[in-house]
Amino acid sequence: MGNNDRTLIIVKPDGVQRGLIGEIILRLERRGLKFVGMKMITMSKELAEEHYAGLRDKPFYPKLVEYITSAPVVVGVVEGPNAFQTVRDTIGATDPLKAAPGTVRFEFGISIGRNLIHASDSDESAVREINLFFKPEELSSWSRDTDGWILEQ
Repeated sequence: MGNNDRTLIIVKPDGVQRGLIGEIILRLERRGLKFVGMKMITMSKELAEEHYAGLRDKPFYPKLVEYITSAPVVVGVVEGPNAFQTVRDTIGATDPLKAAPGTVRFEFGISIGRNLIHASDSDESAVREINLFFKPEELSSWSRDTDGWILEQ
């Protein structure tokens, strides 16, 4: 996909409640990623169960669904070269105590159950997750004047 790789992020309820939406978005944009879709929603139980279907057999699954549906979240689609890996590197390890210094989770997180942000875990899951949260017409492809300074053409 080259410069048009896309991946999904969700600023979770703890990130929203702590007023970290802007900080998280800022860090992703500063890396050179471009947001092509974003909205605030309160996730339904059905949507949460579909989103986290791969974790259904985990002991923490019921609490995860309860948590993610407990308050608004911000769902976004970012675009750029290697978007999935760039996002993962920017946010850090799932467990904030194991996250690299400088990452979102290292800087702002302290427990695995409140780790501020979800990011797709592969390019394949990104496609599935984007389609769960966004209709094609909700995503905007657009050119940025600074792309020539960010991306090698």
